[in-house]
Amino acid sequence: MISLAGRDILHAWGKFVLTGMGLGLLIGVTLTMAGVYRGMVDDARALLSNSGADLWIVQQDTQGPYADASSLRDDVVRSVRGLPGVARAANVTYLTMQVRRVGPLHEAASGEGEVRALVVGFEAGQPGEPGYLVAGRQLTRSHYEAVADVRTGFALGERIRIRRHDYTVVGLTRRQVSSGGDPMVFIPLKDAQEAQFLKDNEAILNERARSAANPVFNRPGVPGLLESTQAALASNHQVNAILVQLAPGFPAEAVAEPVRRWKHLAAYSRAQMEELLVAKLIATSARQIGLFLVILAVVSAAIVAFIIYTMTLGKIREIAVLKLIGTHNRTIAAMILQQALGLGLIGFAVGKLAATVWAPVFPKYVLLEAGDAARGLVAVLLICALASTLAIRAALRVDPAEAIGG
Repeated sequence: MISLAGRDILHAWGKFVLTGMGLGLLIGVTLTMAGVYRGMVDDARALLSNSGADLWIVQQDTQGPYADASSLRDDVVRSVRGLPGVARAANVTYLTMQVRRVGPLHEAASGEGEVRALVVGFEAGQPGEPGYLVAGRQLTRSHYEAVADVRTGFALGERIRIRRHDYTVVGLTRRQVSSGGDPMVFIPLKDAQEAQFLKDNEAILNERARSAANPVFNRPGVPGLLESTQAALASNHQVNAILVQLAPGFPAEAVAEPVRRWKHLAAYSRAQMEELLVAKLIATSARQIGLFLVILAVVSAAIVAFIIYTMTLGKIREIAVLKLIGTHNRTIAAMILQQALGLGLIGFAVGKLAATVWAPVFPKYVLLEAGDAARGLVAVLLICALASTLAIRAALRVDPAEAIGG
């Protein structure tokens, strides 16, 4: 049997290919949206893996440090290190902010040379330190050095400004990102504590004046109360979390339970923290992306249905001739179905190529998985098959008499 669908496609191949390319761009956007969601999940998991922690200890009744704000004293880590099963424990701070390049080219315009990044304060050689570098070295000084992810665009030896101080980039790392995809900048813990928690000079002066004017701090029976309060304003001992590495074979819950019961802090294992990040922190984004995928699928089906229906109406007389010479309805239906599936295959090929090309330059990390591509191909073919039913019904209602009519 001759391929009626193939002959019809060859007859108007230009229109068919251009239509397939237009549909392909829409499919490419759909694959990219799915890749953005996969990238968000991968960013969240990379954040946990890069921390090097098995257990996260944070402020009580919070879901920090990534999904919620958390603050605790930095001396708590000493008692945590003495718990059975704890191999290493270290303080860490996280602060999302604008990090600015320092130099004459970037001082001219406000906002020029700024990068939104997650600034991480860590203790050298402890959990929280970047796991590997692609260039440069780790931090060796206790102040004013930084290691940055390559996505920040910072170069080795470049100076950047965090709050009031300048830092020199001495190392570059890769795939060190926050759950939102912001690249990380690593600085010493003391510097990070000052950047996040310490008040600026004007605020300290105002607080000192306010304390001095407060009669509570000037009671005769409490000597030194004013001085101690003012000293507290000029120092900081807060962190966001304690990262804990467990001894081999030691269950996380065995350490987490005494921390919750006796130290009145919250403790999360890696599985619990992943649940917080994936199921809660990016849940809204996941629902938004899912809604976009549904909308794009409906739009794709409408486009395919409209194109195939228009092509079918354009050859009503030819379909009538086929019926007049005894062609079965299933043959005509198969012709239209094959055209719809061919349009879907062309569209998917163009869409997959487009998504692969623009994924590396996309602002968000796009993770294109082979499984998603296979499921996308099946979905495209099903959508095309369903969309062709409207044209098939129109073709089957054609009267053979139209072949000899006016």
